[in-house]
Amino acid sequence: MVFSTLSQSDRYAALHPLFPRAFEFIRDTDLLALAPGRYPIVGEQLFVIVESVAGRTREAAKLECHRRYIDIQLVLEGTDEMGWKALADCTQPVSDYKEDIQFFHDAPATWVATPPDAFCIFFPEDAHAPLVSGGRVRKAIFKISVK
Repeated sequence: MVFSTLSQSDRYAALHPLFPRAFEFIRDTDLLALAPGRYPIVGEQLFVIVESVAGRTREAAKLECHRRYIDIQLVLEGTDEMGWKALADCTQPVSDYKEDIQFFHDAPATWVATPPDAFCIFFPEDAHAPLVSGGRVRKAIFKISVK
């Protein structure tokens, strides 16, 4: 897992061949002008999901993981207090893995308060519990194919 700000995004471009394209899209696009929905960038290899939703409590948030995609979760408005736990330490699955997601009853090991213009990168080995907030959260979730 990585926590950083947009001003430091160049540091992470080398982590995956599509990361530079994701950060370029962020720089060149008025993300606040995009309606909630899914937007292709490089087919199914890289796309973004824009959300604007009411936050939930820590207790209501479930850890989740993905095997096919890396997430770059960029907060646009509000603060998203995202939970994290190493997937290897998650022992209480809610259900089987399907459609690139699995949820867990495990509690996060830590919480990261992520303000606007900050992001978290979650790799397949990171379980995460997003959208924890006392208010609304608007964010862009970049899905980057692992392959």
